[in-house]
Amino acid sequence: MRHRVLQHGRLLPALETRLAAQYELHPLWQEADPQAFLAAHGSGFTGLATSARFGADAALIAALPALKVISSFGVGLDTIDLDAARRRGIEVGYTPEVLNDCVADTAFALVMDVARRISASDRFVRRGDWLKGQFPLATKVSGKRLGILGMGRIGRVIARRAAGFDMPVRYHNRRPLADVEQGYAASLKELAEWSDFLVVASAGGAETRGLVSREILAALGPEGFLVNISRGSVVDQAALVEALQQQRIAGAGLDVFEHEPQVPEALFGLDNVVLLPHLASNTHETRAAMAQRVEDNLAAFFGGRPLVSAAA
Repeated sequence: MRHRVLQHGRLLPALETRLAAQYELHPLWQEADPQAFLAAHGSGFTGLATSARFGADAALIAALPALKVISSFGVGLDTIDLDAARRRGIEVGYTPEVLNDCVADTAFALVMDVARRISASDRFVRRGDWLKGQFPLATKVSGKRLGILGMGRIGRVIARRAAGFDMPVRYHNRRPLADVEQGYAASLKELAEWSDFLVVASAGGAETRGLVSREILAALGPEGFLVNISRGSVVDQAALVEALQQQRIAGAGLDVFEHEPQVPEALFGLDNVVLLPHLASNTHETRAAMAQRVEDNLAAFFGGRPLVSAAA
């Protein structure tokens, strides 16, 4: 008898096909009335396949009384109620490590783009403005100070990328890390004041909501750039829009937003911000590796082995 696994939200087509071949997979997103379906059939599922976008809140977990394992496509855990899962003894798997390189690459692409104004200069050429005069001067990247909020797996790779640009690096975490050679800033404000580029690579969730506040943006100042490849919730989005409009910071490179896929329209006309549709890990290679990890975590659990990547 195959294990019954509920699928919450769309996954990669190839992953959906493989999971359907191994398990009795039911796509909850196809149900016209998901709550009614869960009330009638929720007790039959022992596994849940989801993603960082859709997660698993306390209500969904409660509607699955036989649930034993959650396997999530993504590194973010803020949409999964980990406390509810722990109380039930439900194991939670996710997909760290395999996306570190691509997310760090995107962070550096945004650093380069917003400082050297690559996207803005592309628009300049397409508009025909080059025929009218030269594009304005931009900002050098090499040798500038890079601050990292969140020196985790991805933050460490970003720091390695910075070494190739001869950039001094400092970081801020809740506490200093013994195995990190870069300098530690005791507060985020101190880090922002020091940084030419402040890269947000921290986890999302209640603890970090609004951490990059109006005060932090003021500390970054009119010559500082903000790059966010973490979660939109970490930055006070209203304060950021205002700072960009009033040029109280030099610019921003954003892959994430507070209410995705909605992006503040006030940003659309600004040339000092680069806007990406949450694509930091969006490469063929990385998404395939993430899909494999979702599959491997489920296979490990149902095979009686530890999850390959278990949430703490």
